[in-house]
Amino acid sequence: MPTESTALTGSAAKPAVAIRFSWLNSKDDVQTAMVTAPESHMLKSSTGPIYRIVAIRIQAGLEVGYADTMRKLLGALALSCLVLAQGIDDNTNAKIRKEEAERSQVMHTLHMLADRYGPRMTGSPNHEAAVQWVIKQFTEWGMKNAHREAWDFARTGWLNERASGFIVSPVRQNLKFEVVAWTPSTAGTVSGSVIQLELPQGPMPAPAATDANAAPAGGRGARAGAARGGGGGGAGFGGPQRLGPTKDQMDQWLEANKSKIRGKAVMIGKAAVVPVNFNPPALRRPDDQVKASYDPNNPNGGRGGRGGGGGGGGARGGNQDPNRMSANQVAEAVDAWLLANGALVRLGDSPMEHGIIRVAQHRGYDSTKTIPEVVLRNDDYGRIERLLADGEDVKAEFNIVNHDYPEGKTSYNVVGEIPGTDKADEIVMLGGHLDSWQSATGATDNGIGSSIMMEAARIIQALGLKPRRTIRVALWSGEEEGLLGSLAYVKQHFGTFEDPKPEFAKLDCYFNVDTGTGRVRGGSVFGPPDAAAILRRALDPFADLGVFGASATGSRATGGTDSTSFNNAGLPGIGMSQDPIEYNSTTHHTNLDTYERIVPEDVKGDSVVLAAAVWYVANLDQMIPRFTKENMPTPVAAR
Repeated sequence: MPTESTALTGSAAKPAVAIRFSWLNSKDDVQTAMVTAPESHMLKSSTGPIYRIVAIRIQAGLEVGYADTMRKLLGALALSCLVLAQGIDDNTNAKIRKEEAERSQVMHTLHMLADRYGPRMTGSPNHEAAVQWVIKQFTEWGMKNAHREAWDFARTGWLNERASGFIVSPVRQNLKFEVVAWTPSTAGTVSGSVIQLELPQGPMPAPAATDANAAPAGGRGARAGAARGGGGGGAGFGGPQRLGPTKDQMDQWLEANKSKIRGKAVMIGKAAVVPVNFNPPALRRPDDQVKASYDPNNPNGGRGGRGGGGGGGGARGGNQDPNRMSANQVAEAVDAWLLANGALVRLGDSPMEHGIIRVAQHRGYDSTKTIPEVVLRNDDYGRIERLLADGEDVKAEFNIVNHDYPEGKTSYNVVGEIPGTDKADEIVMLGGHLDSWQSATGATDNGIGSSIMMEAARIIQALGLKPRRTIRVALWSGEEEGLLGSLAYVKQHFGTFEDPKPEFAKLDCYFNVDTGTGRVRGGSVFGPPDAAAILRRALDPFADLGVFGASATGSRATGGTDSTSFNNAGLPGIGMSQDPIEYNSTTHHTNLDTYERIVPEDVKGDSVVLAAAVWYVANLDQMIPRFTKENMPTPVAAR
């Protein structure tokens, strides 16, 4: 029998509009409810999910002066009904869970990407081989249109083949280090005395005003070169950065020290002091904290997702004093000086505990403009520094073999699809970056993110599910160098809100995973609050896996991860937030970014969550709400 809920009362101060809704519940019983505007804006059912709205009738008119307010209110009512009307398909979610529990391939996929093809430097043969394997795997799974898409990297590829180093006097000991990317080989085995120099530095800068449109500090590339022993006047990784010297000060320093470095291994900067950490970072976020961060009624909430932008980036290697050299200018001067005056190799310090080495690339991406360069473990760097302070003549030996790949100037994203049905021209995308840095195999950053997204698509394909919209997986290259692959793809396929291409209107949203092995806890979507409401509904069934909500962001700044490339264009990018586990503290861009740091139970759960969320969105009647012309945030130049 049809039932009717209690009518809600409108405000006496403003004209009320009574709206009668009728719908079918899961048992195909007709239900009705009277909602009186303006105070009530959510329709709720006490008998389970609403599966299909069958009638909406406005029973009272509007006063002319109140029409605009009520139009917006009715829009909110319609969205509320949409979210409720398209209930979660519990049967399909159960199948998704069962498929992953019984036939998971996510760890095998990671094994191939990390152990077989890692590290996957953009422009390198390893990355190209990984791309070809992904195409093959998509095809074997039954996905369609698996292919690579070229974009202009504009740099040669680079890869380290082998490297060894030793202290040979006054003691004999092997050194633990990683090679800086896009630096040259040594001329065979080279040896020489070690010299330590400290660059001239300026004062600490005045505090910078926060830029509301800046990308989060510490985004991709923000730490490149930070573990180079204070190059550019820095105070070391993670520390406050001093201003650089004046040009006169720098010139005088270079002239005074050039005769000291020929045939030497050069340490620039003091060893960082890395104290024992008595308060190590938590591996998981407490549930109550996560819930609060995603609570739409929490004035301090809405910050749980990743890829939303909005953090203050500060100077980020810039210069607040035009009379002083920037960090990049200092680094360029030092590189040219080392090369011109015959230094053998540059030694940097990795200021991290437990022998962790964090290293990325030489900022110029040109091995002809610098000398061989490595980053030592903090304990090895400190040991040499202390021996030099004793007056010892410390001698070191290195043999480094690196390769440049001119063909790497063209790099590739890799794409595969599950075709849609009645809405096949509309696209739901998911992905992550396939490229990595060189010091390990790129398991947590971001082999596992790519593996999770591949697995989510595999689950949907293996179950024989036929989505309404086409589901497209895209794995990016060039992310570590500045989101280059995803930015190129968005530009080519979609354009921007201000200058759209035909496909712009057809992209529903893009899901992204890129913070290691932790459980997915929620997501952040670029769009109005209505967009977060849809995403929240998609994630609701997975509270048992620690997923607690969604938030909306209006930042179009790029930084951090590839979902912001979509945000930047004005498209709904969704950045998934995860438990930290050891990501920032241990594995991110370090020599410990390996298969062993993955938590299998977490990533299997993540694959379930992403498969179900993608499936839900791909089958909604309407695409995820977007900002309109009236409320689209101001464009921000992609970095």
